[in-house]
Amino acid sequence: MAAGRRWLRSCCSLLRRSFPAVASVRRHCLSGVSGRWHQVVGVGLGVSLCAVPIVEQNVVSLSNDALIKRAVSLVTDSTSTLLSQTTYALIEALTEYTKAVYTLVSLYKQYASLLGKMNSEEVDAVWQVVIGARVDVRTKQEEYLRLESSWMTALRLSEMAAEAAYQSGADQASVSARSHIQLVKSQVQEVRLLSQKAETKLAEAQTEELIKAQGEDSSLPEGILGSSEAGEDPYLRED
Repeated sequence: MAAGRRWLRSCCSLLRRSFPAVASVRRHCLSGVSGRWHQVVGVGLGVSLCAVPIVEQNVVSLSNDALIKRAVSLVTDSTSTLLSQTTYALIEALTEYTKAVYTLVSLYKQYASLLGKMNSEEVDAVWQVVIGARVDVRTKQEEYLRLESSWMTALRLSEMAAEAAYQSGADQASVSARSHIQLVKSQVQEVRLLSQKAETKLAEAQTEELIKAQGEDSSLPEGILGSSEAGEDPYLRED
């Protein structure tokens, strides 16, 4: 065994003396690879550390803009929904009020046409129907005024949301909100004109009935004549 080990060492020594380039190449290659590996690792790590903060900063900046626009779009959608609901409720209430007013106008005209043709009991019975119609008109008027207040609040919120969308650069949301605002305004205005026309008809019917009632003093129920002589509209007295 000892002789074998001596022989192996002598062979290795002979190889190093005979081929010195092999050893130098091995050391050179390993040292070169090692050096380049450390350089690559160092440079790569440095680039990564320098690039990460810049990329994260850009992403955060873009995300803020996107989130603001998304939030504004959600707000405009919500306010538009609220405005649509209150508009529908207001239009429905105004329509019911207008119908009630026209019903009262019809009753006034019928009442005026029957004056002088009925006895006091019949006049009083018809008058009670007129009073009931007046109460219905008043109730529906209070309802539409309450809803009109809610509609005005929703309208202001929509206008504020549209302005916020414009300021944040969400142009599409802003244009959509403003178009919706103009639409509901025109719809409500149309119904308001109808109700105002009905109120004008009601005032005319009241005046006509009052003039005719003054010529039929004996037919008026007790209490109506007194209020007429006082210069008050008998149909606006407290029931």
